Amino acid sequence: MTVLSRDQAAVAKRIVLKVGSSSITGDNADQINRLVDALAEAHGRGTEVVLISSGAVAAGMPFLELEERPADVATQQAAASVGQNVLIYRFQESLDRYGIAAGTVLLTEGDVLTEPHKSNTRRALDRLLDLRILPIVNENDTVAVYGLRFGSNDRLAALVATLIHADLLIMLSDVDALYTKPPHLPGAEKLVFISADDPLDGFEFGAGGPSGVGTGGASTKVVAARIATKAGTAVLVTSTELAAEALRGEPVGTWFEAAVRPHGYSLL
Repeated sequence: MTVLSRDQAAVAKRIVLKVGSSSITGDNADQINRLVDALAEAHGRGTEVVLISSGAVAAGMPFLELEERPADVATQQAAASVGQNVLIYRFQESLDRYGIAAGTVLLTEGDVLTEPHKSNTRRALDRLLDLRILPIVNENDTVAVYGLRFGSNDRLAALVATLIHADLLIMLSDVDALYTKPPHLPGAEKLVFISADDPLDGFEFGAGGPSGVGTGGASTKVVAARIATKAGTAVLVTSTELAAEALRGEPVGTWFEAAVRPHGYSLL
């Protein structure tokens, strides 16, 4: 069985990359161009890339004249409906610089966990990648029902990565890596490598918490990483600013070693 190592990221066949809301909306909306530069570089060397993009609600908030994330479900759905359109427009406008077309894929939990929806989702993503389209995936927040939601786009990313047998899942946020405790606290140490059998006892991943516009945090990334690595997909957690370096296999972020690699799978 072949397990992807960090320095092989540049030759990975298939990568799922997830970016959080706070990294590409509001004051950081201009980071989309930088992220697209990194994606286009990987796409140009033949890598199949699926982008999991949070941010629909956050992107829609200004158009609904909201300063804070709405608390009621109906307004969240309205903001997501407007914001998803805004996000895709911004991504496609940036991708046009490289002649890359994006495809929108909005999912609910049943689409990746329940047959026949699961097989249909895999087929659709596989075909988009075959056609050299960049799928941009998000939870369908406009119609998703509470109790049947992914909980976070970190979990969505992990489930999509396992569904399409990705070599690598890269989760981007505002922090350059995972730390033994929130990085602003004294004694916090960066975690560079986490083996497949590391129980991660004694760490305070939950203390970081989500941003004001997103739903993820350090703890959701650890849970998502475990889902992916158990299925044979390596995971890298780092910051959006380091997306290009991550896709090139440079020593950035926190690397989660994959536990297995499916029989008969060839990396190259």
